[in-house]
Amino acid sequence: MKERNPDNPILHEAVNGTPVQHTPAKTPKKRDLDTMVNGFQGSTSSAPQSFPIPKPQLERDFQMSVQLNPKISVGPGIWGQRNWVSFVSGHWNGRFGKGTVVPGGQDSQLIAPDLSTHIDAKYLLQTHDHPPAFIAVKMDGWRVGPRDVLEKLEDPSQIDEVDPKTYSFRVNVHMETGDARYLILNTGMWVASGVRRGTEGAPDLFIDSAH
Repeated sequence: MKERNPDNPILHEAVNGTPVQHTPAKTPKKRDLDTMVNGFQGSTSSAPQSFPIPKPQLERDFQMSVQLNPKISVGPGIWGQRNWVSFVSGHWNGRFGKGTVVPGGQDSQLIAPDLSTHIDAKYLLQTHDHPPAFIAVKMDGWRVGPRDVLEKLEDPSQIDEVDPKTYSFRVNVHMETGDARYLILNTGMWVASGVRRGTEGAPDLFIDSAH
């Protein structure tokens, strides 16, 4: 007795000796460039409805200056040279408050063979409130540029002579706090543009104006 097993063509062929005939699937529509750029067209009525993707509008949210200890070389690893830079102190001032950078933060830097530097920094902000709030900050990004410029950034005697426009220092910034006065920071994401001046790191942080 032959049995039809359309959901299992291998079993159907083993039992009946003939393969299941399948209706060819329809070719999916290609998503063209205009759709990706201008938004998806949907329609719940006779008139088409457009859903364009919002464009971020960055605004400067706050500035920070951090005093840094001399870097400590951890040594070469499989990904590059590892350096450890700790934070002495600092201060910050922004639209949502102001305060100090708590001593003890650190930046674990990874320097690639072309001297591009990956930044992975973690530190604490303290606000000037009474009582103060504490905000954990994480920075992650890259400092890149021509090799001769990056060599000067690694030389304490030349670092102040480097024009910030000759290299790129960009990081993503996330913050975390349990203080009820600053809970909105937990869902923010900042893009920072930084410079190095001697033993000082000075990033400006920007956020989407829609946040």
